[in-house]
Amino acid sequence: MTEPSFAGLGVAEPLRRALQAEGYARPTPIQAQAIPLLLAGRDLLGIAQTGTGKTAAFALPILQQLSAAREPAGPRAARALILAPARELALQIGESFKSYGRHLGLRQTVVYGGVGYEKQIQALARGVDILVATPGRLLDHLAQGKLRLDQASILVLDEADQMLDMGFILSVRKIISAMLGRRQSMLFSATMPPAVAGLAGEVLRNPVRVQVSPSATMVDEVDQRVFFVETPGKRALLARLLKDPGLGRVLVFTRTKHGANRVSEFLGKEGIAAEALHGNKTQGARVRALESFRAGRARVLVATDVASRGIDIADVTHVINFEMPNVPESYVHRVGRTARAGAAGVALSFCDPAEQAYLRDIERLTKRPLTVAGGQPARAAAPPQAPARPQASRKPQAPGRPQAPSRPQAAPAGPSASRRRWRPRRAAARRAV
Repeated sequence: MTEPSFAGLGVAEPLRRALQAEGYARPTPIQAQAIPLLLAGRDLLGIAQTGTGKTAAFALPILQQLSAAREPAGPRAARALILAPARELALQIGESFKSYGRHLGLRQTVVYGGVGYEKQIQALARGVDILVATPGRLLDHLAQGKLRLDQASILVLDEADQMLDMGFILSVRKIISAMLGRRQSMLFSATMPPAVAGLAGEVLRNPVRVQVSPSATMVDEVDQRVFFVETPGKRALLARLLKDPGLGRVLVFTRTKHGANRVSEFLGKEGIAAEALHGNKTQGARVRALESFRAGRARVLVATDVASRGIDIADVTHVINFEMPNVPESYVHRVGRTARAGAAGVALSFCDPAEQAYLRDIERLTKRPLTVAGGQPARAAAPPQAPARPQASRKPQAPGRPQAPSRPQAAPAGPSASRRRWRPRRAAARRAV
């Protein structure tokens, strides 16, 4: 069977030249499926994680369609709108459009929060062909009358699951209501929970569903290992591993923003150059952290899953899951940060006994067991049992502790009484699980 090519998918020559300059040899599976459908004008629901090439899957058709139409955007207008949940991701998408469309002469800009308004207003004043934005700042520009969406004929919702997790559902609906007339819409998401499926039903018209299975997106070149270690020992293990100079550029994941700060501060005290990246940091601090990591001034970047959606840095040698993700698809997303473009990479996971259920979910999703690099898994937890009878349950029978005469109806002491007393606790143990 002949492998697909960008020319065979119908991608125009100026775009193919740009792709060649970027080192794109052949389309990825999601590009091969999505590009012809989008060039034909279909709405699309795409399910794929980072690292699958989904940005090019929607950017190339958009660039080609806008270039062919050559209908200039009016003042304060945009012809295509791409919404992203995080600033870093919006900037990354903007860079991709700029790179792929370098020979087309289209105008584009990126708007996001955490920075001043003036430069963004100036960029929007003339009108743009392509607008990449985060929902909050986009609504600000709409409310101030600095932007109108009545000319927008293309809409992309990228990382829709993260957008809803961050509470943007009402903002997205307000933005869509400002888009008048017929449009082509695309929604991309790493997962498909009911809320995302509901949003897709609102936004898309007779869409084609394109899905790259999570197991297929797992990078084969990634060496995946797990250390079984209790949470109090994770910091010491991290510091010990980082003494190896072979861990060159390391991305460490935590589940929470405070956890990212604590790990970064710990590494700094250990003499390891590290930066933290999460949503509580200002835009300037986030940009500085990323640039420091890219430039090699910081050897380690400690990030949360939300912030990681915008990370596209070459030569990440190791990904370390300091905490196991409680959503198995997030593991795929994290691991996709290393072994980019066919390079080798290593993913190390620190698994506390309480996190072993997450590990089982990950291995079930990826159909690939992780190699044990240290420690031993805790024994599988048995179904909750009634607590062992403490001595207190026999206190009514202890010498010198006669039963109070005022309670003649009390049940006699003995095993049956103990069972009756412990039955509520057994039920409570089941509810706690």
